[in-house]
Amino acid sequence: MSMSEANNISGSVSEFILLGFPCRREIQILLFVIFSLIYLLTLMGNTSIICAVWSSRKLHTPMYILLANFSFLEICYVSSDVPKMLANIISQTKSISYAGCLLQFYFFFSMCAAEGYFLSAMSFDRFLAICRPLRYPTIMTYHVCARLVVFCWVGGFLSILMPAVLMSQVPFCGPNIIDHFFCDLGPLLALSCAPVPKTTLTCATVSSLIIFITFLYILGSYSLVLRAVLRVPAGSGRNKAFSTCASHFLVVSLFYGSVMVMYVSPGSRSHPGTQKFVTLFYCMATPFFNPLIYSLRNKDMKDALKKVLGAPSKEITKNKEK
Repeated sequence: MSMSEANNISGSVSEFILLGFPCRREIQILLFVIFSLIYLLTLMGNTSIICAVWSSRKLHTPMYILLANFSFLEICYVSSDVPKMLANIISQTKSISYAGCLLQFYFFFSMCAAEGYFLSAMSFDRFLAICRPLRYPTIMTYHVCARLVVFCWVGGFLSILMPAVLMSQVPFCGPNIIDHFFCDLGPLLALSCAPVPKTTLTCATVSSLIIFITFLYILGSYSLVLRAVLRVPAGSGRNKAFSTCASHFLVVSLFYGSVMVMYVSPGSRSHPGTQKFVTLFYCMATPFFNPLIYSLRNKDMKDALKKVLGAPSKEITKNKEK
């Protein structure tokens, strides 16, 4: 079949069937309850961080502005595929329209790319704050921070624009069953009724460049930060720097560890069960743990969250006792 013939019948597939988690009805209901709870807690946790940064003037600094945008990104990220996954778990049809599938593909991977850019921006901020503390206020101004935020958001959507356009040209003439819970790249390409080497190569190149360039930059930044922190005499300043950078690097490890297993490991795509588990981890577990990691290891954030949630902080309690 030639490519022109394939393109003529590509419109025959008007929807896809997302198999999700084929199992007994009782287990599907249990999965629906568990995933719904995780989703709601993720929304609440990340929204709490945004509200804490917004309400506390003490947190109106570049580091926390980036963190608030990162939390909003996590809300968008987890909402790009989880609501549809939850709807399909309890649905009998488990279908998604052709346009809806392509839009889900575009938004999900745009959020993935933007997450890599935000993690890079946050590592750059910590590098300046710890390795260049005297120049930090003049370099990391609010104007520069705003430009970084815009770059991360716009860059994420522009990076996946070409792969999304190419995916829209892939011929689908049946079957239309995707053994996954969302429109992932590999399962979609597997349904193509004609070879699409250009699309496959472009998607692989773009994803690899985003993953490795951002990861290597983050790794280099935190290596320099660690070297600078080890030179600082033991004390509260050193402990605070260690705590902040440890929380950042833990989030980086969770995200890039799971993404690399999924898109870099050669055998991961051949096993649908492994594919679903790893994808589920980085699209649900990572956004769920991020608020816990950032809030539990940061005193300023904990105090701001206590004010947002109405719990008295230690300073207020001490003042009342006096």
